Amino acid sequence: MGPLGWLLDAQVHVAGSGVLVREIVGNVFGLASALLGLRRLVWAWPVGMIGNALLFTVFLGGVFATPQAHDLYGQAGRQVFFFAVSVYGWWRWTRNRHSGTGEQPAVTPRWATGRERLGLLAAAAVGTAGGYPVLAALGSWGPLPDAWILVGSLLATYGMARGWVEFWLIWIAVDAVGVPLLLRGGFYPSAAMYLVYGAFCVWGMAAWWRASRDTPPAPTSIPPTYSEAVA
Repeated sequence: MGPLGWLLDAQVHVAGSGVLVREIVGNVFGLASALLGLRRLVWAWPVGMIGNALLFTVFLGGVFATPQAHDLYGQAGRQVFFFAVSVYGWWRWTRNRHSGTGEQPAVTPRWATGRERLGLLAAAAVGTAGGYPVLAALGSWGPLPDAWILVGSLLATYGMARGWVEFWLIWIAVDAVGVPLLLRGGFYPSAAMYLVYGAFCVWGMAAWWRASRDTPPAPTSIPPTYSEAVA
């Protein structure tokens, strides 16, 4: 068995149930991406994309013959959208990095404006309400929480790309719903990782909050006085 075959088929046993090694590896890449994101490093995006590709195969149990045999289409679909949004985040952070001094982090954290927050809330409500019947029709297991996890994850990833401190709060809300869903479905490594993410998000939000407070405001253009103008 080659390395690829081993990654696709290898399992370990947790509480008497088979767990795919690629589920564990995918979540490790996800945690590494979160750590890099905390430090606002561009590498957060490509590292996360590797984890997305692995976890996509995990949550389509009926297609890729995972031990759980549950199809979580919302969980699988969010890996696809994660990948796409990560391309945007990678581009945006790389552009920010190149436009700076090369020594500063790739993004400057800030709180979203009132209008941006309303946009997030509206997208969360509309996306979850619209995603639920679609996932239910597809036969997704736990379609309502699965819909929120999908939509919330996309909004959190987008917020991270924009540098909004609130994206950590969205992740906490996603984790709070994801842990019981994944435990019931037998996705134990992912459920455990969600718990780790929840604690990590509190830490990450505190770090980004401090960074947003420490960032000096943009200089304001002040019209010169008459004496300065004629000097």
